[in-house]
Amino acid sequence: MDGTLKSLYSVVLDRKANPQEGSYTCYLFDKGLDKILKKVGEECAETIIAAKNDISADAVGEISDLIYHLMVMMAEKGIPLEDVMAELGRRAQKIGNLKQMKQVDKES
Repeated sequence: MDGTLKSLYSVVLDRKANPQEGSYTCYLFDKGLDKILKKVGEECAETIIAAKNDISADAVGEISDLIYHLMVMMAEKGIPLEDVMAELGRRAQKIGNLKQMKQVDKES
C-alpha cells in the first residue's frame, strides 16, 4: 500500500517539475494554490456526503480523489510524503489518551 502512495506522489512531483500538456495535475499547478485548495475542499465535502449516504463505491472514489488532491496540495506547498507517513507512523505507535482525545473534540 505504501508503494502506491509513493508512486502517485512521485507522479505528482514529476508533473510539477516537468509539465505535460493536457495533464490535469499540471492544470492544477498552473492555476495555483487557490484552485488546488478549492478542489481539496470539494473532494472533502463529496467524501463526507458519500460516507453519510452509505454508498461504499462512491466513498472509495471520493476518498481516492481527496488523497490525490491532498498530494497536489502537498507538492505545491513543498510537504514531503515521507513527513506525513512518518507522522502517521508515530501516531500508530501511540496509545490513545481518551482524556486528550475528548479535549481535542471540544476544541474542534
